Amino acid sequence: MKIGILQTGLAPDELKGSFGEYPGFFERLLAGHGFTFQSWSVVENDFPDGPEDADGWLITGSKHGAYEDHPWIPPLEQLIRDIIAADRPLIGVCFGHQIIAQAMGGKVTKYDGGWVIGQQDYVFGTETLTINAWHQDQVIEAPKGAEVVAHGSHCANAALLYPGKAFTVQPHPEYNDDFIKGLITYRGKGLVPEELLQDATAKMGNPLDNARLADQFAHFFREGTLS
Repeated sequence: MKIGILQTGLAPDELKGSFGEYPGFFERLLAGHGFTFQSWSVVENDFPDGPEDADGWLITGSKHGAYEDHPWIPPLEQLIRDIIAADRPLIGVCFGHQIIAQAMGGKVTKYDGGWVIGQQDYVFGTETLTINAWHQDQVIEAPKGAEVVAHGSHCANAALLYPGKAFTVQPHPEYNDDFIKGLITYRGKGLVPEELLQDATAKMGNPLDNARLADQFAHFFREGTLS
């Protein structure tokens, strides 16, 4: 099964040497599930011809806001609607979660509570998963027909299921603690309140449930449902 990765942001220059670009994060996250990958840097106006270019699709995170005025956002929203209409499974992470919601009629804005970074707990049904986060924006109104399938203490719409169509999550299962440490150093200083940076640093080293969410992604790609 071929997964098309739509890259909506660029990794910090200071971290690219160690971690690479964002599509590689998801290739590593989904390694062992039998997928092949092709990526398009839509943030640089590199788009696929259409939904038929891959069997399933994934939209990455980004430093940009879904509501910002960038020339690549309207065609990305149209591509999202085309992918969903074509019944190609679609997954979105962080910005991907937000832009899919916006394209389908939901609302995205900056969270009144400010930044959410580092390890956070999210309730997925009967499971509580610990996953890294790095965001200020949130989906504050889910689109019609989307089901809220996870929440956290700082994020009411932490995961949305569009039955048989898309599965999107606000946190970053592709991020390990080392990358969060890099973001704190190169993007967080002077932007995120110091007490949040210190709290995120203190939580590093606790187990993460990235693999569990990777399994859910893989199951959704193949079955269109959550495992």
